[in-house]
Amino acid sequence: MTSDLPGFTCERIATNGITLSVHRAGRGAPLILLHGYPQNHMCWLNVAPALAERFHVIVPDLRGYGDSDAPPDDVAHNVYSKREMARDITGLMDALGIGRAHLLGHDRGARVAYRLALDAPERVDRLGIIEIVPTGDFWAAWNADLALRAYHWTFLAQPAPWPERMIGADPVGYVEHTLASWTLAKSLDVFPPAALAAYRRQAADPARIAAMCADYRAGATTDRRIDEADRAAGARIAAPVMFLWAETGFPARTGRPAEIWRAWAGDVRDAACRSGHFAMEENPGAVLDSFLPFFEGRGRDG
Repeated sequence: MTSDLPGFTCERIATNGITLSVHRAGRGAPLILLHGYPQNHMCWLNVAPALAERFHVIVPDLRGYGDSDAPPDDVAHNVYSKREMARDITGLMDALGIGRAHLLGHDRGARVAYRLALDAPERVDRLGIIEIVPTGDFWAAWNADLALRAYHWTFLAQPAPWPERMIGADPVGYVEHTLASWTLAKSLDVFPPAALAAYRRQAADPARIAAMCADYRAGATTDRRIDEADRAAGARIAAPVMFLWAETGFPARTGRPAEIWRAWAGDVRDAACRSGHFAMEENPGAVLDSFLPFFEGRGRDG
């Protein structure tokens, strides 16, 4: 199948009891790109073709997003835990015959990526993180400013079906507000038209809205507990980490985002860029400048 990412193909691949929609292009070392909320694979539109010139680039829609399956949540909020979503990705790697890969994640996809690096370190070569700090640390950093700016963390995590019903009154308007308000320019103009159309279509599907809420319910419960248990046990990310953060984004408001990551991994390098939350669309040059040399092994340990 033809992908809406130029030069990519699209296929549906069974993994971990569900089926993911997966876009692929390029040759070389495997590089898996994991999107965040409220987006899907199209958030990589401005950078994926350039990455595919150097790597075998694999871009799945996470469970519940895009064209991937959206299973119903469970009462313990394990179905959309980042541990379960990471198992989707290791299962995808198995289906493609890939033993190890680089991972690059943004937002919720970055949470899946670091969870995979902690749970299955033998599967990860290098780990790229865009615009997050670990879930437990972000909750611990909350103050009045973060509570107002990241209100969606508590709103979406409220018991079903109340967030779904409220968003359902104007789902496209809600997602458009979320997208625009998190950009530096406070505008939808930074998003490519094809990507914005994909986000609007996704928002109009009640199953996708329910999945997004389930994702955040897991973040407030299961994911947070798993992070806290790992921190107490001294768990560390073995892979080298590159962390890109926006100068005025959510991680910046914790006051010390790079140091938070250095508490989790021994090899962390970082860069700040002029962008809102959606760096791949707002400042794709900074994303490529940060991650191309990192995944090619150039720099500190290359």
